[in-house]
Amino acid sequence: MKKSILGIVLLLAAFMLYSYDPSHSELFPKCPFLMLTGWQCPGCGSQRAMHQLLHGNVVAAFRYNALMVMAVPYVLLLLVGEWKRRRWPRFYAALNHPCVILAVAFLAVAWWVGRNVA
Repeated sequence: MKKSILGIVLLLAAFMLYSYDPSHSELFPKCPFLMLTGWQCPGCGSQRAMHQLLHGNVVAAFRYNALMVMAVPYVLLLLVGEWKRRRWPRFYAALNHPCVILAVAFLAVAWWVGRNVA
């Protein structure tokens, strides 16, 4: 039941992101970190990037938030790993290995610093 509700919520969110451009719509929240500090957080531009991805514009999405675009395949793998957790326990364990999690965290911090220094 919970998975069905989550699926419906995700489909609704995808429909909203597809239908409304976050660049021009007041429906989507602005980044509080950016508003307070003037610096971009690792997630800044993710809504606009996802909107572009849903429309098939990979280059435009990459310009908004390259980290988010590159993270989509990993997130999809995480979803598959969770879904098949009992059937493929080694796959799940590899995706959730502490070294992988630390590498992802390091990339997020490097992206955060890099996009604000450049």
